[in-house]
Amino acid sequence: MSANPYFVDESNPWFSKEAGWPDEVPKNVEFPKKTMGEMLRDSAKQWPNLPVAWFLDSYITYKELDELVDRFAAALHDIGVRKGEVFTMLLPNSFQYVVGYYAAARLGAIASGINPTYKPGEALHQIETVGSKYLFVLDSLYEPIAAPIINKSPVKKIITTNIVDLVKMGLVKKTLGKVLKKIPTGKVPPQALRFKDLMKAEPKPPKVDVKSDDTMTYIMTGGTTGVPKAAVLSHFNCYSNALQAQKWLFKAAAGAGNLGVLPLFHSFAMTCVMNTTIMVGAHMILFPRPPETGELLQRIVELGPEQGTMYCGAEILFKRIAEYSDVGNYDLAGKLELCVSGAGPLHRPVQEAFERVTGAKLAEGYGLTESTPVVSAHPFWGNRKIGTIGLPFPGTDWRIVDTTDPSKPMPQGEPGELIVAGPQVMVGYLNQPDETAETIVDIDRKRWLLTGDIGRMDEHGRVSIEDRKKQLIKYKGYSVFPTEVETLMMGHEAILEVAVAGLPDEQAGEIIKAWAVLKDDSKGTITAEEIQKWAKENLTHYKVPRQVEIIEELPKSLVGKVMRRTLQEADPIWIKYNKDA
Repeated sequence: MSANPYFVDESNPWFSKEAGWPDEVPKNVEFPKKTMGEMLRDSAKQWPNLPVAWFLDSYITYKELDELVDRFAAALHDIGVRKGEVFTMLLPNSFQYVVGYYAAARLGAIASGINPTYKPGEALHQIETVGSKYLFVLDSLYEPIAAPIINKSPVKKIITTNIVDLVKMGLVKKTLGKVLKKIPTGKVPPQALRFKDLMKAEPKPPKVDVKSDDTMTYIMTGGTTGVPKAAVLSHFNCYSNALQAQKWLFKAAAGAGNLGVLPLFHSFAMTCVMNTTIMVGAHMILFPRPPETGELLQRIVELGPEQGTMYCGAEILFKRIAEYSDVGNYDLAGKLELCVSGAGPLHRPVQEAFERVTGAKLAEGYGLTESTPVVSAHPFWGNRKIGTIGLPFPGTDWRIVDTTDPSKPMPQGEPGELIVAGPQVMVGYLNQPDETAETIVDIDRKRWLLTGDIGRMDEHGRVSIEDRKKQLIKYKGYSVFPTEVETLMMGHEAILEVAVAGLPDEQAGEIIKAWAVLKDDSKGTITAEEIQKWAKENLTHYKVPRQVEIIEELPKSLVGKVMRRTLQEADPIWIKYNKDA
C-alpha cells in the first residue's frame, strides 16, 4: 500500500468502463497543502477581470473580490480577530457572505455560517457551541434573531451590514429603496460596527501563518438524529473537496455560471457553489432566498453565459422546473449544462423530465457535512445508473461493512453500513471526542468515516443507499427501511410526496407511520384510509404503514432534505411515549 493515505487502489471495480468511470477523470489526485485564502489569490491572479459573483443585478470580478477580502481581513484584524478565533455570519447568500468567509480564511480565523431562518434559541446554541466572540449580521435579521439572545451569548463585537452594501447601484436608488421598504433594513444596536465603515481599511491585512491543516470552518450537522454538532473542516478538507469536484466537472470552463440558490452556510453550497466556482474561474449567481420557478428560469435565460450554467440542489428544485407549466416559454437551450441533485435520492422520472425540458445533464451526488460534503456523484457523460449514488470522487475509497463491526466488509450485494475515506473526511466534531471516536475509525492505515447510511455495493463498485442506520424501523423483529416504503408508496397515483418513520409501540416495538402530500387534483377526493388500503394490497404486510396522515407539506431543510424527525416529534404517540418514559 502506498504511504499516501489518499491513494486508492486503481484495480477497484468502480474504476472500470463498465462502472462508467470517465476517461477524462483521474483515479487518484495529488492534494496540495493549500489554504482557501491561497486558492482565492491564485484564481484572482489567473482570472482578474472575470466575474466571480452576481447578486441583485450587480457583478464583482475576481480582482475586486480579492481586494474586498483583503480590506475586510485587515479591518477584522484591527478589531481584534485573531487566528483560531471563530467568526460567525448570520447572513443570507450575498457578496458579504463570500467576503466574510474568505476574510476569515486569510486571517486563519474560523468561519461559521448561521442559518438565517433559525429561531433565536437555535442561533444561540450554535454561537455557544462554536464559542464565537464576533458576529457578522444582516441588519434586518438582528432584531428578530440576534437581539433576544445577544446578551446571553459569548459575542463581544457585532458587525452589521445592509443587503445592498456591496451592490453597485446609485446612492439615490439605494436610499429610495430603503425608504420605500423595497430594500429590507432593520434596527441595530448603537455599539455595532458598520461593515461599510470597516471596508474603508487599506487592503493590507497582516501576514498570518495559516496552514492547510488549520480549521477553516465549523458547520453544524443537520441534527436529524439529535442536537446539532459542529463538524470541524480544515482548509485541506475544503480545498481537496473543491479540487475533487473540479476534476469531476472536467468540462466546466472559466466564465461559466453557477446558480447559488442553496444557502452558503450549508456544506453542499459552500463546496459546490462557492469554493468549486472560485477554483474553476466560474461565477456564482446568488439569490438571498430561493426565487419562484418563473423568476429563476428568467434569470437563467438572462444571465446564463456561453460557457453554460451549473445548478446544485435537491431533487424538488429540479422537479419544479420539469413540471413548471410555462417552462416551454423560456429558451433554456445551452443555458443550463451540469446539474447535481443531492440531499436525497434522485428518481428517474424527475431526471428524465428535467433533462428533456432543459437540455442539461442532471446527475445524483452523495455526501455528508462530515465529508465537506461530497463523497460521490454520477458521471455526467456515460453510464449513469439511477438508484445508485454514482462513483466515489477521485482519491476517495468506500466500503460496505458490518453495521456492528466496521472492520468486517460485507459480501457483494449484502446490506451494510457505507464507510468512506479520503481527504474530504472531517477532522472531527468540535469538543466531542466520544462522538468523533464513534464516527471516525482507523482501518488499514486510513481514517474511515462511518456514514450511518445502509447500502449495498454491486459488482461494479456502485452503491445504492437504502436508509439511515438510526432511522431503521424495527417492527415485530422485521427491519424496515423508511426510504423503501416511501418509494413503494410513491407508486400511488394520488401521492405527490411521502415521508415514513417509526413510532414507539409496546407490542410491536415500533409501528410505521406515513405522512402523505397529495397531488392538487386528488386533494379532497382521496382519504388516508384509501391510501392505507392500497398499501395493504401493494406492500408486504410488515412494510404497510399502520397509520397514514395526509398533510399539506413535508417539513424540509433549506437544501430540500425531508426532516422525518420533525414529523416524528410532533406526533401524539411520540409525545406521549417520551412524556411517560
